[in-house]
Amino acid sequence: MTSLEVARRFGVEVDVRRMFGWGLKAGTVMTFTAAVGMLEAFEDRLLVYPVLSLGYLMLLWIVPVAGYRATLAPVREGVDDVPRGRWNLIGGVAVGLMGGVVLGVFAMIVDSFDLRRVFVAFSPRLVELLTAGGGVPRGLVVTVVLPALLGLAGGLMHLFSPVTRRRVILAAEWVVVVAILEQVVAQILRRIHLETVADGIFTLRALEWWAALAVAVVVGSVSGRTGRRLGRIRQQLFSVDPRRRTRNSAWLSGVVLVMLILLPQLLGSVLSEVLANVGLFLLMALGLNVVVGLAGMLDLGYVAFFAVGAYTVGVLTSPISPRFALEWNWWAALPVAILASAIAGLLVGLPVIRMRGDYLAIVTLGFGEIVRILFLSDWLSPTFGGAQGVLNIPGIPLGFTEVSGVGPEGVLYFALLFVILAAWISWSLQESRIGRAWMALREDETVAGAMGINIVRAKLNAFIVGAILAGFAGALFAAKLGSVFPSSFEFLVSIIILVVVIIGGMGNIQGVALGAVVLIGVLGGPQVPGLLQEFSEFKLLIYGALLVFMMLRRPEGLLPNVRRSRELHGEDLTQDDWLQEKASIAGPSEGSVNAR
Repeated sequence: MTSLEVARRFGVEVDVRRMFGWGLKAGTVMTFTAAVGMLEAFEDRLLVYPVLSLGYLMLLWIVPVAGYRATLAPVREGVDDVPRGRWNLIGGVAVGLMGGVVLGVFAMIVDSFDLRRVFVAFSPRLVELLTAGGGVPRGLVVTVVLPALLGLAGGLMHLFSPVTRRRVILAAEWVVVVAILEQVVAQILRRIHLETVADGIFTLRALEWWAALAVAVVVGSVSGRTGRRLGRIRQQLFSVDPRRRTRNSAWLSGVVLVMLILLPQLLGSVLSEVLANVGLFLLMALGLNVVVGLAGMLDLGYVAFFAVGAYTVGVLTSPISPRFALEWNWWAALPVAILASAIAGLLVGLPVIRMRGDYLAIVTLGFGEIVRILFLSDWLSPTFGGAQGVLNIPGIPLGFTEVSGVGPEGVLYFALLFVILAAWISWSLQESRIGRAWMALREDETVAGAMGINIVRAKLNAFIVGAILAGFAGALFAAKLGSVFPSSFEFLVSIIILVVVIIGGMGNIQGVALGAVVLIGVLGGPQVPGLLQEFSEFKLLIYGALLVFMMLRRPEGLLPNVRRSRELHGEDLTQDDWLQEKASIAGPSEGSVNAR
């Protein structure tokens, strides 16, 4: 007998064991967030003035989610739904109380024992924040009551209709997004000469409470109609008529092109620099998406191709190159960099033709480290500069000007141009015969070989295409930075690019683009700042947490490839739940008769 059936015998309509489990999860997450110092580090960053800071958002977001999930009755085919009512509210409050009690016990431990020699974040300031300034024991009331109210809000969501619930969640998400991206919104408003509006709705880099309420009301009121309109627009764009579809695609491409041209002028230098970094990582992610997302080969040394492209351009164009001093034009060096990257991809692909899975990952990881150590070595320092790198790399000449890191708007234009080119290459190959061969290789290499696919050629093509796209990014990186160093091509870069592909959606170009914008644009890369510079100390921790969450809850990514999503969610679990519920209701005798 399940815990839900036991609870129903006593008149309880929620799964008590599940409720206690989610309460402990919420308390553990809050305790961990406070213990690593995120609450104290983000407390000064206000989101909604004067009621909400980024620190308290990072601490308490789990509680309403846990309250909602703990009182969520599973939908089972052929089984009556559990009625919604007061037990949803009681369950939400119980989850919040349990999480608050766990957090309160943690606050008491921090206040009673001096553990700062081991845990640096266990400070009196942390106790003050956890107890809302009341201290121990008086402030513990707030520590427990506030999560209980948030858990109540999570349980209350079950009493709303699905449409209302979707609007409330969407409104809350947009308030958080606008508050977090305050720098972007304020910059755009000032660029279009709306300084008064920007200064009115933002105070101390935070969204005013009335402005947050206005955003929530507007988003909640228009979300339903906007969804229907977007559906009609999507239906018209992807019309069945080929002529109309071609004409709509041409119009849409023109609109997107105009927006991309105007984007750097609206964003300014700082935000253009951030988006230029996003473009560089997106270029590499599109190349790795070919290798991992389409061909299914786990490459952990992908940064080596990026380094080959950057060093080739640096050696050929720098006037103080360690050995050659050829002083080539960037445009003349670009084809050589692409060719060198393609040769590197071929050299990596040839030895690993027969390898797959973990063995392939280890070998490619070793290749990436070998390339970095070679660039760093004294043996090749006359050519590549060793630890000093290659300096004074000129920008991209355009006749009337030169594009370099001094003008991030120009770099952003080039990054957008290369991203469009790389996306077109990826899309064309994905829909071609070689793309179908890659996908067959990803599903089952043995079956693909039995179907007549040339495994050797398919793998080499994937490595070469991925290396060429990384070479593009390396060439642009060298011109942007003006110098290249071995420290810019560490193993961590390969991991971050792989995380971008996995979280965005393997095998899907739009998903990879979304992953690059969310991770690199907002959080930042290994040595690249994002919009939220407050996360610089914790971004690798957040990367890991996001990766674990995606693997457990949404392994196909944020914007998955349709085929990939069907592969991962092919089984109909609701039918199994119905059969199990029916068997439990029938009892052992009937079940045994049916089994016989």
